[in-house]
Amino acid sequence: MSRSVVIIPTYNERENVSKMIDTVMGLEYPFHVLFVDDASPDGTADLIREKQQEFPDRIHLEERTGKLGLGTAYIHGFKWAIGKQYDYIFEMDCDFSHNPHDLKRLLDACAVDGADLSIGSRYCKGGKVKNWPWNRILMSYFASVYVRMILWLPVKDTTAGFMCYKRSVLESINLDAVTFKGYAFQICLKYGAYKHKFKITEVPIMFVDRLYGESKMSTGIFKEAFFGVWKMRKMKL
Repeated sequence: MSRSVVIIPTYNERENVSKMIDTVMGLEYPFHVLFVDDASPDGTADLIREKQQEFPDRIHLEERTGKLGLGTAYIHGFKWAIGKQYDYIFEMDCDFSHNPHDLKRLLDACAVDGADLSIGSRYCKGGKVKNWPWNRILMSYFASVYVRMILWLPVKDTTAGFMCYKRSVLESINLDAVTFKGYAFQICLKYGAYKHKFKITEVPIMFVDRLYGESKMSTGIFKEAFFGVWKMRKMKL
């Protein structure tokens, strides 16, 4: 059986993290989980450590010194997972906007159907969004259209953050060149996989807006993505 790890960055996810661990640990497939916590002041890391006592071989925690951004958290996690020689490496949010029960579908898209990168997609055929206002859905959808126009990236959900990579994809991308912190990071990793000619597939999912905790979306994150796609065209990924 292949070794798979789900990387979940956390910052103030006390209301979600224990339930997330219980849900993933309850799946039939034995996924490991790595939490990268940015010194959450609400005690998120303490709850993760408690759960590590129950699942010492499958729950892992990397703690950082402060809120350093989503992109750098994933880069930290990717390097950790590559060093541990995991076969499949996932990205997933902690707030249940991504359904943990879809993890196996993303894994099968790679391990069974031959993709190198599978994307949990809101905007491919069968994908849906729940509990978002129409203005946010339209902004997200047309952001992906904009990215495809600039980068010629053949992905419908370019800002998706629910993904499964074969380790070879992340080993091939120059992770040190990726300095984006928000949604631009998600775009950049997909673009890097595309530039290296890896096979990318989209798996339809139902994306549900978070019930607990606060969104990390900001104007700065949006601007980074809007202007960052032009930088990506010149980056050596």
